[in-house]
Amino acid sequence: MSTITAKAGFDLDLKSILPQLRVYALSLTRNGDRADELVQQTAVKALAGRASFRAGSNFSGWIFRIQRNEFISELRRNRPTVELESPAARSVFEPPRQQEGLIFRELISAFGKLTRGGREALLQAQIEGCSHEQIAARGGISVGTVKSRISRARSTLAQLLDLSAVVATSRAPAAVFAAA
Repeated sequence: MSTITAKAGFDLDLKSILPQLRVYALSLTRNGDRADELVQQTAVKALAGRASFRAGSNFSGWIFRIQRNEFISELRRNRPTVELESPAARSVFEPPRQQEGLIFRELISAFGKLTRGGREALLQAQIEGCSHEQIAARGGISVGTVKSRISRARSTLAQLLDLSAVVATSRAPAAVFAAA
Protein backbone atom coordinates (compact mmCIF):
# COMPACT_ATOMS: atom_id res chain seq x y z
CA MET A 1 0.00 0.00 0.00
CA SER A 2 1.43 3.38 -0.97
CA THR A 3 1.92 6.23 1.47
CA ILE A 4 -0.71 8.35 -0.30
CA THR A 5 -3.28 5.56 -0.08
CA ALA A 6 -2.47 5.00 3.61
CA LYS A 7 -2.89 8.72 4.35
CA ALA A 8 -6.20 8.82 2.48
CA GLY A 9 -7.44 5.75 4.39
CA PHE A 10 -6.37 7.32 7.69
CA ASP A 11 -8.19 10.55 6.84
CA LEU A 12 -11.36 8.64 5.87
CA ASP A 13 -11.25 6.60 9.07
CA LEU A 14 -10.78 9.76 11.12
CA LYS A 15 -13.62 11.54 9.34
CA SER A 16 -16.00 8.61 9.77
CA ILE A 17 -15.30 8.24 13.51
CA LEU A 18 -15.77 11.94 14.41
CA PRO A 19 -19.48 11.54 15.38
CA GLN A 20 -18.59 8.68 17.74
CA LEU A 21 -15.74 10.74 19.18
CA ARG A 22 -18.21 13.57 19.89
CA VAL A 23 -20.59 11.21 21.72
CA TYR A 24 -17.72 9.89 23.82
CA ALA A 25 -16.48 13.43 24.47
CA LEU A 26 -19.97 14.46 25.62
CA SER A 27 -20.03 11.53 28.04
CA LEU A 28 -16.68 12.63 29.46
CA THR A 29 -17.21 16.39 29.65
CA ARG A 30 -21.01 16.74 30.03
CA ASN A 31 -20.67 20.00 28.09
CA GLY A 32 -21.27 20.48 24.36
CA ASP A 33 -18.69 23.22 23.79
CA ARG A 34 -16.05 21.41 25.83
CA ALA A 35 -16.85 18.17 23.95
CA ASP A 36 -16.28 19.90 20.60
CA GLU A 37 -12.92 21.21 21.83
CA LEU A 38 -11.96 17.73 23.01
CA VAL A 39 -12.85 16.19 19.64
CA GLN A 40 -10.78 18.86 17.90
CA GLN A 41 -7.80 18.27 20.22
CA THR A 42 -8.13 14.53 19.63
CA ALA A 43 -8.17 14.96 15.85
CA VAL A 44 -5.11 17.23 15.98
CA LYS A 45 -3.23 14.73 18.17
CA ALA A 46 -4.21 11.86 15.88
CA LEU A 47 -3.06 13.75 12.80
CA ALA A 48 0.19 14.68 14.50
CA GLY A 49 0.74 11.07 15.55
CA ARG A 50 -0.36 9.56 12.26
CA ALA A 51 3.07 7.97 11.76
CA SER A 52 2.72 6.00 15.00
CA PHE A 53 -0.50 4.31 13.87
CA ARG A 54 0.06 0.89 12.33
CA ALA A 55 -2.18 0.21 9.36
CA GLY A 56 -4.40 -2.81 9.91
CA SER A 57 -4.60 -2.34 13.68
CA ASN A 58 -7.64 -1.14 15.66
CA PHE A 59 -8.08 2.49 14.60
CA SER A 60 -11.09 3.20 16.81
CA GLY A 61 -9.33 1.83 19.92
CA TRP A 62 -6.27 3.95 19.10
CA ILE A 63 -8.25 7.17 18.58
CA PHE A 64 -10.48 6.67 21.63
CA ARG A 65 -7.39 6.11 23.76
CA ILE A 66 -5.98 9.40 22.47
CA GLN A 67 -9.23 11.16 23.40
CA ARG A 68 -9.33 9.65 26.87
CA ASN A 69 -5.69 10.54 27.53
CA GLU A 70 -6.26 14.09 26.29
CA PHE A 71 -9.27 14.46 28.61
CA ILE A 72 -7.29 13.20 31.61
CA SER A 73 -4.34 15.43 30.77
CA GLU A 74 -6.59 18.47 30.68
CA LEU A 75 -8.13 17.55 34.03
CA ARG A 76 -4.65 17.39 35.50
CA ARG A 77 -3.64 20.71 33.94
CA ASN A 78 -6.75 22.44 35.29
CA ARG A 79 -6.71 20.83 38.73
CA PRO A 80 -7.48 23.44 41.36
CA THR A 81 -4.66 24.10 43.78
CA VAL A 82 -4.50 25.91 47.10
CA GLU A 83 -1.47 27.55 48.63
CA LEU A 84 -0.51 25.92 51.92
CA GLU A 85 -0.47 29.26 53.73
CA SER A 86 -3.87 30.39 52.44
CA PRO A 87 -6.92 30.72 54.73
CA ALA A 88 -8.63 27.94 52.75
CA ALA A 89 -5.82 25.50 53.52
CA ARG A 90 -5.85 26.42 57.20
CA SER A 91 -9.61 25.89 57.41
CA VAL A 92 -9.24 22.28 56.27
CA PHE A 93 -6.34 21.51 58.58
CA GLU A 94 -7.17 19.31 61.49
CA PRO A 95 -4.66 18.60 64.23
CA PRO A 96 -3.62 14.96 64.52
CA ARG A 97 -5.69 12.86 66.91
CA GLN A 98 -3.67 9.65 66.91
CA GLN A 99 -1.81 10.55 70.07
CA GLU A 100 -5.02 10.92 72.06
CA GLY A 101 -6.06 7.42 70.98
CA LEU A 102 -2.71 5.98 71.99
CA ILE A 103 -2.84 7.70 75.36
CA PHE A 104 -6.37 6.46 75.95
CA ARG A 105 -5.33 2.90 75.04
CA GLU A 106 -2.41 3.11 77.49
CA LEU A 107 -4.74 4.44 80.17
CA ILE A 108 -7.21 1.58 79.68
CA SER A 109 -4.38 -0.96 79.77
CA ALA A 110 -2.93 0.55 82.96
CA PHE A 111 -6.39 0.84 84.49
CA GLY A 112 -6.89 -2.91 83.93
CA LYS A 113 -3.77 -3.60 86.01
CA LEU A 114 -5.25 -1.98 89.12
CA THR A 115 -6.84 -4.06 91.84
CA ARG A 116 -10.59 -4.50 91.58
CA GLY A 117 -11.22 -2.42 94.70
CA GLY A 118 -8.93 0.35 93.49
CA ARG A 119 -10.63 0.47 90.08
CA GLU A 120 -14.11 0.60 91.62
CA ALA A 121 -13.21 3.27 94.16
CA LEU A 122 -11.44 5.43 91.56
CA LEU A 123 -14.29 5.16 89.07
CA GLN A 124 -16.93 5.99 91.65
CA ALA A 125 -14.94 8.97 92.93
CA GLN A 126 -13.82 10.42 89.58
CA ILE A 127 -16.48 9.38 87.05
CA GLU A 128 -19.61 9.16 89.17
CA GLY A 129 -18.57 11.97 91.51
CA CYS A 130 -19.39 10.02 94.68
CA SER A 131 -18.05 11.14 98.02
CA HIS A 132 -15.79 8.89 100.06
CA GLU A 133 -18.67 8.25 102.44
CA GLN A 134 -20.99 7.16 99.60
CA ILE A 135 -18.35 4.79 98.20
CA ALA A 136 -17.76 3.35 101.66
CA ALA A 137 -21.50 2.81 102.19
CA ARG A 138 -21.89 1.09 98.79
CA GLY A 139 -18.95 -1.23 99.35
CA GLY A 140 -19.56 -1.87 103.04
CA ILE A 141 -16.03 -0.68 103.90
CA SER A 142 -14.60 2.15 105.99
CA VAL A 143 -13.95 5.66 104.65
CA GLY A 144 -10.24 5.21 105.38
CA THR A 145 -10.14 2.12 103.17
CA VAL A 146 -11.79 4.07 100.33
CA LYS A 147 -9.26 6.90 100.65
CA SER A 148 -6.41 4.38 100.72
CA ARG A 149 -7.67 2.53 97.63
CA ILE A 150 -8.12 5.75 95.67
CA SER A 151 -4.67 6.98 96.69
CA ARG A 152 -2.97 3.68 95.78
CA ALA A 153 -4.86 3.49 92.47
CA ARG A 154 -3.76 7.01 91.52
CA SER A 155 -0.15 6.29 92.47
CA THR A 156 -0.13 3.04 90.52
CA LEU A 157 -1.62 4.69 87.44
CA ALA A 158 0.88 7.54 87.68
CA GLN A 159 3.74 5.02 87.74
CA LEU A 160 2.34 2.87 84.93
CA LEU A 161 1.68 5.83 82.67
CA ASP A 162 4.70 7.96 83.57
CA LEU A 163 2.24 10.74 84.38
CA SER A 164 4.70 13.59 83.90
CA ALA A 165 4.91 12.78 80.16
CA VAL A 166 1.16 12.23 79.80
CA VAL A 167 0.19 15.51 81.46
CA ALA A 168 2.65 17.40 79.26
CA THR A 169 1.16 16.04 76.01
CA SER A 170 -2.56 15.80 76.71
CA ARG A 171 -5.15 16.98 79.17
CA ALA A 172 -7.60 14.10 78.66
CA PRO A 173 -6.25 11.48 81.12
CA ALA A 174 -5.19 14.08 83.69
CA ALA A 175 -8.81 14.49 84.83
CA VAL A 176 -8.74 10.93 86.16
CA PHE A 177 -6.03 11.92 88.61
CA ALA A 178 -7.65 15.08 89.91
CA ALA A 179 -7.98 15.28 93.67
CA ALA A 180 -11.23 13.80 94.97
